[in-house]
Amino acid sequence: MSLAPSKKKPPPPPKEEKKEEKKEEAEAKPEEDHYCDMLCCKFKKPPLKKYMTYLKLPDSIDSYTDRRYVAWLMLVTVAYNWNCWFIPLRFVFPYQTPSNTIYWFAIDIICDICYLCDLLVFQPRVQFLRGGDIIVNKVEMKKFYHSTIKFRLDLISVLPFDVLYFFFGFNPAFRVNRMLKHNTFFEFNDRLEAILDKAYIYRVIRTTGYLLFILHINACLYYWASDYEGLGSTRWVYDGQGNMYLRCYYWAVRTLITIGGLPEPQTLFEIVFQLLNFFLGVFVFSSLIGQMRDVIGAATAGQNYYRSCMDNTVSYMNTYSIPKLVQNRVRTWYEYTWDSQGMLDESELLEQMPTKMQLAIAIDVNFAIVNKVDLFKGCDTQMIYDMLLRLKSIVYLPGDFVCKKGEIGREMYIIKQGEVQVLGGPDGTKVLVTLRAGAVFGEISLLAAGGGNRRTANVVAHGFANLFILDKKTLNEILVHYPDSEKLLMKKAKVLLKEKGKPPPGPPVQQPRGLASLFGQKQETPKLFKAMFGAKGKGGLAKLLQLKREQDIQVMSQIIEQILSR
Repeated sequence: MSLAPSKKKPPPPPKEEKKEEKKEEAEAKPEEDHYCDMLCCKFKKPPLKKYMTYLKLPDSIDSYTDRRYVAWLMLVTVAYNWNCWFIPLRFVFPYQTPSNTIYWFAIDIICDICYLCDLLVFQPRVQFLRGGDIIVNKVEMKKFYHSTIKFRLDLISVLPFDVLYFFFGFNPAFRVNRMLKHNTFFEFNDRLEAILDKAYIYRVIRTTGYLLFILHINACLYYWASDYEGLGSTRWVYDGQGNMYLRCYYWAVRTLITIGGLPEPQTLFEIVFQLLNFFLGVFVFSSLIGQMRDVIGAATAGQNYYRSCMDNTVSYMNTYSIPKLVQNRVRTWYEYTWDSQGMLDESELLEQMPTKMQLAIAIDVNFAIVNKVDLFKGCDTQMIYDMLLRLKSIVYLPGDFVCKKGEIGREMYIIKQGEVQVLGGPDGTKVLVTLRAGAVFGEISLLAAGGGNRRTANVVAHGFANLFILDKKTLNEILVHYPDSEKLLMKKAKVLLKEKGKPPPGPPVQQPRGLASLFGQKQETPKLFKAMFGAKGKGGLAKLLQLKREQDIQVMSQIIEQILSR
């Protein structure tokens, strides 16, 4: 009986591979837990620990940068506005009745809880400055808050005068102290404006809210005056018909804005009340209109400055009869510069800031671009920082020559936005290469001396191009303080100049054979002798004089260039 050959079992995988697989599964598992299926979509959500860490109240609060503190101020501001708007409304109008008192009371308790949390939890944790130092000690922060007027007003605003409800009934007038927490409202406005991109929009909304609130108070006063005189007792008072709040608000609008067309007051009380309304209306309405004008004027100050500059430039060009083609290009430059960067000169904005802040902004905006330049690799980082502060931004229009062939180069260009084209060929119109954002050209001109810094090609802006420029004079002023970086740049400049000066590779030169190889290669005849012996009569002499004149001009340009580069 023949036994069938037994199949060999495959060897078990190594233990190390199993451990790696387990690790990968363990790492992938929490990732799966962070995905949430909702409807037909699957999206990743952060773990609960991150939420809890973010929501955890810190030991000290930076009121200028902590967004959670701004969110809390917004909640307290909502509670404050509830009290400011509805305490007068409930006191004057008969909207609070025994059937709905429980609802008013519940919302009042929620607002009081917000006030108490702000008084006991948040405000004692707010950092403050003492002699330029930021104080974060708990005891010091609490002691400082308790010594301020804001604490006294906050404390008065939470005094429980509501207990008088048990003796005099539910009268909203006992909650009037809640309106003293106005400091939190104004602090919220300041913090919100500091973080908004377009704060002027909020200022317009806030000013409109002030106007509506004053009209609301005036409507409450009119209903109180009507109730005091007796509803419908005269033509001037509210007659009790229709929606009482809207009818009184309508009267308040027409009176406070001095529209007119209202019934004449009959009694002495009505006359005095109406006169006070007119005086108050003229003062309040004119103040709000002036504030609105200031808000809108501040929001459009940059636009007005741009229009003024453009109008003055156009007027100047018309005075001196500048051609229309040039005028159109100037207008195009103004419009593009304003649309692209929102200002005509970025340096004007940065000059108002301290040097450290200017450097921080320049590093974020320009360091990544400058760091790509091979010429500055290995240089002192502080030197590069100083150079970032000296870069100038210039906008070129389509077709503008950035530099021309043969002119003396004293600047280096870094393309911030747009494209430029390098032109060459016999007629100078052939596009040799197109340089885009982040490219650098003209860096050899910063360190070249003698006649080595002449431009070798035309560079033209292809479309609108925004370039950073660093000139030779500025670089020399910076290198005075960094001698090691200056030596390194000189070495790199020599290497770049040698590479640039090498002739392009041509066809291989055929070596002479036979007896001709014993003699050296014949040198090229000088141009002066070619002109002398290659032409006859006056033509040869004229060509000789022309070559001599060209050589003299070249020597003079080298001398002038050396003087300027010192």
